[in-house]
Amino acid sequence: MLATDIAGMHLRSPVILAAGTAGTLGEMAEVLDLSRVGAIVTKSITPQPREGNGPWRVAPLKAGMINAVGLANPGIESFIEQHAPKIPSIPTPIIGSIAGFSIEDYTRVAAEMEAAQSIPAVELNVSCPNVKHGVEIGAEPKLLAQLIRAVRPILQTTRLFVKLPPVTIGTPNSIVDLARACIEPESILGQSCPPAGPNSRPGADALSLCNTTPGMAIDVHARRPKIGNITGGISGPAVHNTVVRLIHLVYTQIARDSNTPIIGIGGVTTWDDAAEFILAGATAIEVGTALFASPAAPIKIAKGLSKWGSQQGATNLRELVGQITLA
Repeated sequence: MLATDIAGMHLRSPVILAAGTAGTLGEMAEVLDLSRVGAIVTKSITPQPREGNGPWRVAPLKAGMINAVGLANPGIESFIEQHAPKIPSIPTPIIGSIAGFSIEDYTRVAAEMEAAQSIPAVELNVSCPNVKHGVEIGAEPKLLAQLIRAVRPILQTTRLFVKLPPVTIGTPNSIVDLARACIEPESILGQSCPPAGPNSRPGADALSLCNTTPGMAIDVHARRPKIGNITGGISGPAVHNTVVRLIHLVYTQIARDSNTPIIGIGGVTTWDDAAEFILAGATAIEVGTALFASPAAPIKIAKGLSKWGSQQGATNLRELVGQITLA
């Protein structure tokens, strides 16, 4: 019932541990049986080590949490030397998260992860500010398409996933525009992008929707922001139904017809949250904030999904992807 496939990568469960919530690699093994989760996304890795932002970095909210960790990570050289050798001993696939502030940052890390030969997929975290242009790479279709065109040829054996920021109302580009830039970069750039990678695609093999939503929280007694960076990313139940809509839009307007899997991310704390994502169009889901409350959450979510799928008359959850009845 639970086994699924993301761009040719077999997962025993559709429940994945999200980047930045499960340690650098496999640290969650101390409190969670990793053989029972679909995959682990690493902490976002940049070319150089980063200490991240000052305290406080994380604060709880009524319906989730706010964080501004600042991409704290060991850097790609340390990751390859100290962490990558442990990957074969981890009983579930590893998805390498890549972050950067320029296209060169992403291509450098992608090349190192491709050379490691133990990482079946990478997830580009494109919600980082672009130093040259002053905007998030993932918020501007042309920049995003240029990034995909640069990274795609490097990943000859590694699948390319792209984690997009949440785009709702009031921005010049829709979430579908950004998805199209990932899947069909040639349509944005006006020039051909030769197919590459294990699935021979010119663009992304899958999309991860979505990263955290920008926000701010204030301690009204101290009259100061709850986190040291002043603003941060909101995650948890507060953003869940916004992401349900974004998944539905991307699935119905481009992902379904282009056969591009979607990984849903945002406020999944129970099995029915995950089921909503699947009906909206997601093939798999990532759990992040829920891990802070209960490391057992991914197992409980998977069990609930399996029971729900059987009740729906499905032999596999893939049969329910996008199967929502619209009025």
